Amino acid sequence: MKAKFIVIAFVCFITLTGSMSCKKYLDKEPLDALSNSSFWTSEGDVKMALAGVYAKLRNGYFGFRRMWLDTYSDNGYDRHNFYNFQNLTVGVVNPTSVPSDFYNPPYQGIASANFFLANVDKAPVSEVNKKLYIAEVRFLRALFYFDLVTAFGGVVIYTTPPENVDASKIKQSTKEQVLTLIHQDLDFAISTLPDTKYEGHAVKGSAMALKTRVLLSQEKWADAASLAKQIISGGKFSLAPSYSGLFLTSTQVGNPEIMFSTDFLSPNNYHRDFGGADVEIGWWGAIGVYKDLGEDYEMLNGKKITDPGSGYNPNNMALNRDPRFDMTLKYPREKFVNPDGTEFFYTDPALTPYVMQKYVNLSRLPLGYDKANLTDQHIIHIRYADVLLMYAEAKNEAEGPSADVYSVLNNIRARPGVNMPPIDQTIYNSQATLREGIRHERRIELAMEGLRYFDLKRWKVIETKLANVANPGGVQLKFGEKNYVLPFPQSEIDRNQQLVQNPGY
Repeated sequence: MKAKFIVIAFVCFITLTGSMSCKKYLDKEPLDALSNSSFWTSEGDVKMALAGVYAKLRNGYFGFRRMWLDTYSDNGYDRHNFYNFQNLTVGVVNPTSVPSDFYNPPYQGIASANFFLANVDKAPVSEVNKKLYIAEVRFLRALFYFDLVTAFGGVVIYTTPPENVDASKIKQSTKEQVLTLIHQDLDFAISTLPDTKYEGHAVKGSAMALKTRVLLSQEKWADAASLAKQIISGGKFSLAPSYSGLFLTSTQVGNPEIMFSTDFLSPNNYHRDFGGADVEIGWWGAIGVYKDLGEDYEMLNGKKITDPGSGYNPNNMALNRDPRFDMTLKYPREKFVNPDGTEFFYTDPALTPYVMQKYVNLSRLPLGYDKANLTDQHIIHIRYADVLLMYAEAKNEAEGPSADVYSVLNNIRARPGVNMPPIDQTIYNSQATLREGIRHERRIELAMEGLRYFDLKRWKVIETKLANVANPGGVQLKFGEKNYVLPFPQSEIDRNQQLVQNPGY
C-alpha cells in the first residue's frame, strides 16, 4: 500500500495536476484498492491515470477562463487585467508580458498525456479498451498542441517523457512538424474512438471537429469542408433547443450540441481560483464587452442597427434585436434583480458599454462567494454550431456561394429561441460578401467563447479589427505583424537555452 501511494503521489507531482488534486484520487478509492505494490496493475489504475490527463483541462485557458481569450480581440476587455491583456492589446508584447497560461498548461497536459502513453502497456487491459484509452489521450494531446502552435508557431515536441531535465532542453520543431503530429494523433483518434454522441469523454465527432478546425487554420478548404460535412451527415449531433442553456450546467449534460468540453461537477470539481465564472464574470464584471461587438448584433428583421428602417431604439437597445444579444451580454440600463426584489450590482463599475453575461448563472442571484464558489458550468471547446460555421466557411472558400452554405447558416439563425430570418442572399451573393456574412455570424454565435482571437489571426485581419477599437482609457488597440506568433516566456528561454526566441522579440 505504501508503495502504491508513493507512485500515485509521484504521478500527481510530475504531471502537475493543478486544480484536480491528488487528494481527490486518493479519497475516491477505498483503502483496499491501494493494497498492490505498484501502479498500472489494473484497469482501474488506467482509468485513474486517464482522469488525470482530462484534469489538465481545468487549467489555464482550457478551464473556465477560456473566455478571457476574447479579451485579446475586438470583443472584450480584461477588466482586472488578470492576464495582462490590457497591455498586450495596446502592443506591449514581449517575453515577460505574455501570460504563462498560453504556454505552461498545454505542456502540463502534454506531459500527463505522454506519461500515460508511456506506461499504459504495463496494465492488464484488453487490447480493445487500451486502444480506446490511448485514442482519448492522443486526442487530448492534439488539443494541447494545437493551442500551442496557434499561439507560438513551432514549439518543442515531446512524444515521450524526457528521461531527465537536461533531456527536456531541446530546440523547437517547425510549425509544420507540430501540425503533422497533431494530424497523426487526430487521425488515430478518428479511426478508434466510438462514433457516438459526447458524454464527457472524447468521441469520434470530437476528433473530427478538432481536425476540421486544424484544416481551416491551414486553409485546406476542400478537406475541411469534406470532414465537416461527414459530421453533419453522421447525425450524431444537432443544435440545442436553447442557446442560453448551452452555458448552464442544468442543460449541458447530454446536450446534443456539445461535442467536447471541460467538465465540472460540484461539490468536488467546481471553478476554483477566485470563485469561478459566476463570481469573476457575473459579480465582478471582470470581462467587459466593447461597443464594437454590442453594435454588431442585428435586429430581428435581419437589418443592421445602422440600416434605414432597422427600427433600432438606443433607449431600448434589446427591443427587437437578435436574441443572442441579450443572452450574451448585459447592456446599459438592463437590471439584474435579486430574489428579494433589490437590484444586483457589480463590485466595480463597468468600464465598457456592455458586460459579459454568457456562462453566468443568474438563477444564483445574488451572486457571492457562498454560492458561486460551487460554479460548475462546463466550458465548451467544440459545439455543433461551430462545425456548421466551419463547414460554411470552408465550402465558400473552396467553391463560393451554394445552397448548402446558406442552409447551414440559416439553420443556426433559426434555432428555437433565436428565430432570426434567413441571411439576405441579395446582399451575400458573392464569395467575398458571403465570406463577410459567415464571419459576422461566427462572431455573433460564438461571442465570448474564447475563439475570436484565433479566428482573427487565421483570417489575418486582427490588426485592422483591433485598430477599430479603443480601450476604456481611450488608447487605440494595436496588433503588430510580429505578434501573429507570441514570444516564448523569458523564463522558458532561461531554462532551455536550446529554445530559439521567435523573430522580433
